[in-house]
Amino acid sequence: METTVLSVGKSVLNGAVRYAQSAIAEEVALQLGVRRDQVFITNELEMMQAFLMAANDEGDGDSKVVRVWVKQVRDLAYDVEDSLQDFAVRLEKQPWWRILLKDRRQVAKQMKGLRANVEDVSQRNMRYHLIKGSAGSNPASTDGQSAITGAMTMSSTEDARRQREKAKADLVQLIRKMDDRLRVIAVWGTSTDVGETSVIKRAFEDLKKHNRFDCHAWIKLMCPFNSVEFMRSIIRQFYIDLLQDPVENMDAQVLRGMGMKKENDLVDEFKSYLNDKSYLIVIDGMSTTEEWDQIKPCFPNNKRGSRIIVSTKQVEVASLCAGPQNVAPEHKQFSIDQNTLYAFFEKDQGSQDGDSTEVGSSSTNSTTTASHILVNNKILTRMETTLAAFKEFQLIGREKEKSEIIQLVTNGDGCQFEVISVCGMGGLGKTTVVRDVYQSQELRGKFEKCACVTIMRPFNCDELLKNLAGQFGYEDVADMVRHLEGKKCLIVLDDLSSTREWDAIIPHFTALETSSRIIVTTRVEDIGKHCSKKRKNIYKLQGLELNDAHDLFIQKVFDKTMDLDEQYPELVEQTNMILKKCKGLPLAIVTIGGFLANQPKTALEWKKLNEHISAAELQMNPELEAIITVLNKSYDGLPYHLKSCFLYLSIFPEDYNIKLKRLLRRWIAEGYPGVVRNKSTEEVAESYFMDLISRSMLLPSQRSICDGKRIGSCQVHDLIREIGISKSMEGNLVLRLEEGCSLNTQGTARHLAISSNWERDQSAFESIVDMSRVRSITVFGEWKPFFLSDKMRLLRVLDLEDTTGLVNHHLEHIGKFLHLRYLSLRGCESICHLPDTLGNLRQLETLDIRGTSIVMLPQTIIKLQKLQHLHAGFPTKGNYLCTRHLLHTYGFNQLDACTSLCCGAATPCIMMDKDYGGVVLPGGARKLKSLHTIRGVHVAYGDAVIQEIGRLSGLRKLGVMGINEKNDVKFCSAISNLSRLESLSVQSDKGCLDDITSPPKNLRSLKLEGRLGVLPEWIKKLQNLVKLKLSFTTSSQVEQDAAMEVLGHLPNLSILRLPGCSFKGGELHFQKDAFRSIVVFDVEGLGGIKSVNFDQGAMPELEQLKVTDACKRGGIGFFGLDILPSIKEVLLSVHFKMDRAGTELEREARLKEQFRTQLARNPKKPILKME
Repeated sequence: METTVLSVGKSVLNGAVRYAQSAIAEEVALQLGVRRDQVFITNELEMMQAFLMAANDEGDGDSKVVRVWVKQVRDLAYDVEDSLQDFAVRLEKQPWWRILLKDRRQVAKQMKGLRANVEDVSQRNMRYHLIKGSAGSNPASTDGQSAITGAMTMSSTEDARRQREKAKADLVQLIRKMDDRLRVIAVWGTSTDVGETSVIKRAFEDLKKHNRFDCHAWIKLMCPFNSVEFMRSIIRQFYIDLLQDPVENMDAQVLRGMGMKKENDLVDEFKSYLNDKSYLIVIDGMSTTEEWDQIKPCFPNNKRGSRIIVSTKQVEVASLCAGPQNVAPEHKQFSIDQNTLYAFFEKDQGSQDGDSTEVGSSSTNSTTTASHILVNNKILTRMETTLAAFKEFQLIGREKEKSEIIQLVTNGDGCQFEVISVCGMGGLGKTTVVRDVYQSQELRGKFEKCACVTIMRPFNCDELLKNLAGQFGYEDVADMVRHLEGKKCLIVLDDLSSTREWDAIIPHFTALETSSRIIVTTRVEDIGKHCSKKRKNIYKLQGLELNDAHDLFIQKVFDKTMDLDEQYPELVEQTNMILKKCKGLPLAIVTIGGFLANQPKTALEWKKLNEHISAAELQMNPELEAIITVLNKSYDGLPYHLKSCFLYLSIFPEDYNIKLKRLLRRWIAEGYPGVVRNKSTEEVAESYFMDLISRSMLLPSQRSICDGKRIGSCQVHDLIREIGISKSMEGNLVLRLEEGCSLNTQGTARHLAISSNWERDQSAFESIVDMSRVRSITVFGEWKPFFLSDKMRLLRVLDLEDTTGLVNHHLEHIGKFLHLRYLSLRGCESICHLPDTLGNLRQLETLDIRGTSIVMLPQTIIKLQKLQHLHAGFPTKGNYLCTRHLLHTYGFNQLDACTSLCCGAATPCIMMDKDYGGVVLPGGARKLKSLHTIRGVHVAYGDAVIQEIGRLSGLRKLGVMGINEKNDVKFCSAISNLSRLESLSVQSDKGCLDDITSPPKNLRSLKLEGRLGVLPEWIKKLQNLVKLKLSFTTSSQVEQDAAMEVLGHLPNLSILRLPGCSFKGGELHFQKDAFRSIVVFDVEGLGGIKSVNFDQGAMPELEQLKVTDACKRGGIGFFGLDILPSIKEVLLSVHFKMDRAGTELEREARLKEQFRTQLARNPKKPILKME
């Protein structure tokens, strides 16, 4: 497992090496005369990079000494990158030949200092031999090392012997301590079966030696299983034991005769013989529950304290052998030879104090197992997830999911072999649901052969295939492959973690009968997609709904269903807070519920728990640690480059809706995305984001799940976020200032997040924050002037979105932060002016001023040659921009208010008089050649800006307003020149866009607002269009049908929004094979329409339908909702105007009932939401 310190160190070091090797760094070093030092530093950083890789490969990352060294490497890498970039920024500010001699000396001195630091850190690794791969062999020390190694080996051997003796004693104690009923103890190990067999053998011999039981037998199961041979083998062992007695007794004669019995009589005779005896039977090599189902009836429960020990390689088999199928077993843990054994057994229901389940210090509870899973720093096993799943035996709230997965298994194409992938984050209960599907009555008898296997870590394909062969009843893998050809099989592969594992397994099952099925569970959706080629076979398991989560929690706490409001009203608030933290995660609900079951049922006790549900607190509580252990596995499975991206998310508050574009551009500004051939930096960043979504580390926001195929925003599960906060503090990455944070909190973190509840003063701020190290500042809540200091010269990101209290003069010195790449003032309405010093920010890539009151950009903005994204627009009417309004509404001081009005910024806004205005670009905007995005620009205030925009050939996204009959020809001509344009948003007057003759071929998103008139002809040419929002008017049914036909044949159109369209035809008709790619359809203001009809086969991919009509008078009929094949959700917001007779209210009720009735008949059972 890679430690956080190591992964963050590798990420930072990679960024430093990447920049040090860049052409920019080389050119700067050359011009400043420090090329030799730059080359040396780069080479040394590369060696450190290799050492960190070696530390990971050799497992040295957990060493405390290595962690200290890695931290030093990380800080050094930060310093190198900061210094090289600072040189580049300052050199860019003025030509190299104008740099003063003293400044060049200062640079040379700084580089010498860096070089010395690099040498020191590098030599420290060599000096202390911190990483195995960093030091060569030293012949002189060979003998000494051998002696040490020999001593360590002897010590290890003695430790192993003691472990085995203790494990044997504990197992013997467990066998002897239980009651007189027949008990089954199933033993499962995390690695090879050698240690497992050794422990059981020692315990067996010990009990046999001391005559604890009347009869003893050790049976090795053979494949295929034969019940008659099984019993005869036991009889032979009983008989041989009796022959050790010099006087033959009656039992020996009975056994000899029993061996001659026929099959039909053998079982009865066998049970009759055992009925008055205590017996100890060890069954080695149990591979399937079917074998156990045949074996168990052979042994009578004679109340003589008999025991059956089952040894198995399958944890599922062990759990199901140990007790009733619907009851989670208890278990004990034994450490042996650096492996871990678990003994499962049914808990004595009569035991109240738990004495019957104690085995000295080695015993654990099922909720605490995870804390002991890591033996000698070995990789986390599958055990903790499986044990947590066993506790979810009641499948509360999962009936629908179970039914849907069974449908996928049974309803597929019988002529094609299919794979069903069940995906979701750790702790959702994937194993539990799939296990219940596997054992369900619905699938019983439908397959000739069945097998269920959990993939162990480290992955061993040969062992897994042998396991499957055993479950199928074959002697070896080759025999299995040969006999399964043409057979209808059901195989479950639980916990697949890589495509490599799948590619190694699947070639052995290509000859199965075509109606066979494989069910895969995985945490990573992309792995599921790799296994299941059909989209419909990828089942994404979600968290429990609130009601189901509540029922599961109550069941775990009180062991029964009950009305909490009636019996424990004082616990309702705390229960809701706990469930909010758990967010539908069954593992968390079950574990916390199990913990609270043994605590006082008081609001005070539960409030204490609520206040301490954090990663650190959960890890300190052994009964709750399983939650963090399981979720940590998801974090540990991330590649190192994704770990830093994930930890960066701890900047954002709990339940915060993080916009995709905001996150991607911040990642880019921080330098997180690596270089990938033929991919832009934004494409790489988006691939990182989608990878985190696929791994369930990020959750798509509810608002964006159905918004086409692209995810627009995300959230982080509360408990996953707690892990991020803990790890980011460990890696010294993010400093969060919030209520209650300590004054001795680490101060050298690179990213500063200031919460809305942090209310300390400037002295406290300066004592906590090392301002010279800060690379990003994010403020949530009220702005305070001391948050920004001249000392923050390395600042790259300043994100003040929705910050209150920020006014113009606070930004007066913004031009001093020369490294700034991302500046967001979005939602800061009181900002109406940007200073001329903005032009100093030559590294700025993103400027977001949406929702501010800025209407004119400073002339100096044209100096920002690296600016890629400019977002603007303000929701304020110009006639409100007066001095009094600025003083009272925005809290301006007199100087700010006068500056905003007197500098002429308000003039164009007053002239425009728009509800949502845009900014005016200054002359010379054509020089901003790096621009990819311009949003919220008003072009009515002069025609020159349109021509300037038309010369920005690199534009991908453009949003303008103010198109009218005076400038429409120039605008249409400019649009035709922007061949790379992918998104276009235009506010225009009627008929002003008809002159576009060659629309951009790559256009994917189009938004046309204003008085558009008829549907423009050129829209039919947009074959790549995915998203369309427009308002238009039709004068007849024929014209309306023609418009719908044009839109219906756009092949890639996924999202269609028609707000405020005016239709003169009485029917809106969606015909068969039209709108084949539509996923979201949003229609508003159905003026003139009496009916909306969906034919069979229309909109086959439609998942979300939204109907809004706030002022419609008269009736509208919707038909065909019951035959939409993919519909998931319908949002209905139709409020008719009231009349005196109440007829409009009746029509509204009839329309809503019409929707309910039709959707109830739809097989997909879509959700209907009404406002």
